[in-house]
Amino acid sequence: MSIVGTTASGKSAIALEIAKNIPKVEIVSIDSMQIYRGMNIGTAKPSAAEREMVPHHLIDIIDPNREYSLSQFQTESQKVIADIEKRGGMPLLVGGTGLHLRAVIDNFQIPEQYPEVSRELENESDTKKLYSLLVSVDPIAAERMEETNRRRIVRALEVTLGSGQPFSSYGPGLQSYPPTRFRMYGPRWSREEINHRIDSRFNRQLTDGFLNEVQQLISNGKKLSRTARQALGYRQFLDYLEGKCTLEEAIDIAKRSIKKFARKQDRWFRRDPRIQWFDIDENSLEVVPTLVEEWRQCV
Repeated sequence: MSIVGTTASGKSAIALEIAKNIPKVEIVSIDSMQIYRGMNIGTAKPSAAEREMVPHHLIDIIDPNREYSLSQFQTESQKVIADIEKRGGMPLLVGGTGLHLRAVIDNFQIPEQYPEVSRELENESDTKKLYSLLVSVDPIAAERMEETNRRRIVRALEVTLGSGQPFSSYGPGLQSYPPTRFRMYGPRWSREEINHRIDSRFNRQLTDGFLNEVQQLISNGKKLSRTARQALGYRQFLDYLEGKCTLEEAIDIAKRSIKKFARKQDRWFRRDPRIQWFDIDENSLEVVPTLVEEWRQCV
């Protein structure tokens, strides 16, 4: 089983309750930022008590000054899932990083990395120029992504220029939704309620010491890797600490960025016909009895 959906939708709470009701369930985090040690508050990482109550995997597996590729995540997560099942356990996949989930459950063929090409592309600060280049060398890939999504554009160009094959030629592509053995469920809130939940959670994270956490991560001259630095909230607080904006601006930009990201997540997951959605009225945990019963019927 897999619990998917937007940030702040209650996925982790749902997964924890399911695991508490069904023996031998172990949670596998499908989150591209919870893998980093020390990035706890801003990634809404499960608490130590929750992780002691139910086994969690793919959390705190690498230092935030190191890069961690999608290919590495795919390999490690599939290894973890196989190990859980070998021990007689049942993996419950939980997360909102859509590309990473697809890589795991659909076993994507992931192209190699070409660091030299990537570094050269990163020297170009104008994302529009990079997108225009992608249109000329791989129009199919360009059509599948937003022209402002710099990270995906650079990756597509890196593969296309580095391998000599269009990025769009690798695997069946994101537009294909093959059968999967993982049943996928998602809690769904109204946009207004998700925005409210994002604001409330971010305010709690501030109270819990989010800014101090970011300061600690870069203490003694430490730096976050390119991938870790992309984490929402962290990116904005780093800009504040580097003198690029005020604290009030960083908080405002972070909240707006997270809400924008939630809308992207929602569009991503809504395209997947394999996901069964549950509209939430007041509490995300209201879906737990139904999901527990569905799991028991499948076992």
